[in-house]
Amino acid sequence: MRGFLDRLYSLFSTEIVAIHLAPGVLTQLGTLLPTVLSRAEMVDSRSLLLPPGQNPTIQDLLQVQPLYRLVSRIQGDWLVEILKENRIVTYFQPIVQCDEPERLFAYECLLRGKDRNGGILSPGRIFEVARDADLLFQLDRIARITAIEEATRHSIQSTLFINFNPSSVYDPATCLRTTIEAVREAKIQPEQVVFEVVESEQISDAQHLRTILDHYRNAGFQVALDDLGAGYSSLNLLTHLRPDFVKLDMELVRNVDKDAYKGEITMKLLELARRLQIKTIAEGVERPEEWRWLKKHGADYVQGYLFAKPACPPPLPTWSDKL
Repeated sequence: MRGFLDRLYSLFSTEIVAIHLAPGVLTQLGTLLPTVLSRAEMVDSRSLLLPPGQNPTIQDLLQVQPLYRLVSRIQGDWLVEILKENRIVTYFQPIVQCDEPERLFAYECLLRGKDRNGGILSPGRIFEVARDADLLFQLDRIARITAIEEATRHSIQSTLFINFNPSSVYDPATCLRTTIEAVREAKIQPEQVVFEVVESEQISDAQHLRTILDHYRNAGFQVALDDLGAGYSSLNLLTHLRPDFVKLDMELVRNVDKDAYKGEITMKLLELARRLQIKTIAEGVERPEEWRWLKKHGADYVQGYLFAKPACPPPLPTWSDKL
């Protein structure tokens, strides 16, 4: 009891700032605060919403929450609005043959959002809000369905890489049913689709992920693991999951031709994948020298701004203008 009273005293002895919010200002505040406060500052700060003129009581302590949760709730409303109004779109980035960059192999489908004026919203911001507002499942599902619909609308015949976040899939049979049905309704052959695990370096439950990938494979799809080389966990996942494709982390690829340490690690990863009969894709290729190094050391496919930026409609590779 004494510890509880001490915490109460600490709370009420801390400086409290009361702000009167006019109608509509709360939404603006949710957008403004992340631009002036760090996440750590919003976690350390506390917030409480009360009707005008009401002073906080002991009972109101139950409603005190970190400021970032209040902001997440406000921004969650913003994201729900985007999802309801179907303002999620797909951009496509080419993946090309490393030894013949003029040959298109696949498109990676990348989520983007649109504001009310048609401006493009950062995917990083969208996913951050989705995580904090517990909307990742809805966003991830809509992103997959939109990718399939947009690929069909643009009559894409090449392989499609469609991202998914394993943390948004609690039960493969339930969560992935609509995605698999959308592929079938679009008359896309399952072998044309590669489901790519994103944020693989943050995965804690490899067995759950294996269950998801087995579900995809049983439906005839291929699977890919991203960020190989981003951490020790990604190598563990490689042995456990045995994907059809691996993507080399772009931090390894950047300046691989000039950095001996990166070069040695990347060479070993390419050699390992080759022995395991896993196709490799090097991401984030921006310089001709990086591409030449990857070609020399046997990468199967490459992807990056050197060949084309993500766009809609799907762009064709423009490598010949630069190499």
